[in-house]
Amino acid sequence: MPVKIRLQRHGKKGAAFFHIVIADGRAPRDGKFIEKIGTYNPTTNPATINLDADKALAWLNNGAQPTDTCRAILSYKGVMYKNHLQGGVRKGALTQEQADAKFAKWLSEKETKISGKVDKLANAKKDAYKNRMAAEAAAKEAKAAKIAAKAAAPVATEEAAAPEADAPQAEA
Repeated sequence: MPVKIRLQRHGKKGAAFFHIVIADGRAPRDGKFIEKIGTYNPTTNPATINLDADKALAWLNNGAQPTDTCRAILSYKGVMYKNHLQGGVRKGALTQEQADAKFAKWLSEKETKISGKVDKLANAKKDAYKNRMAAEAAAKEAKAAKIAAKAAAPVATEEAAAPEADAPQAEA
């Protein structure tokens, strides 16, 4: 039985939400599965991924083949790297402690990148809001000035018209 690690689609049209499942390769996409090991929500920025890494690693070691998208998700969460390091431990290239240290270092760097992206997105959102508010205030001031000029213009023309009417009477 060819076992796959793949996505199972849920959610409504235009707002997909996926379950990461272990399923027989012959089963339908949203059909029967063996085990659910996580969820993936691509609509958030950055995408939200909840994954039981230990179960995923165990299934990889048992021969489950991830689809291309699941391989990218597993790589993003570090499961593929951990599997690679475990292969090195099995071959004797490095000890378990060295593999754990390398994985911990990689994980801390990854968390730093993710938190940096979240902070950058939050700052961009705040800046966009400030720019919108400044543009709105400028537009409001321009409208107020236009209304004030419009209201002052008829008064000025009436005052200008009144002395002209007086001037011909003074000559006569």
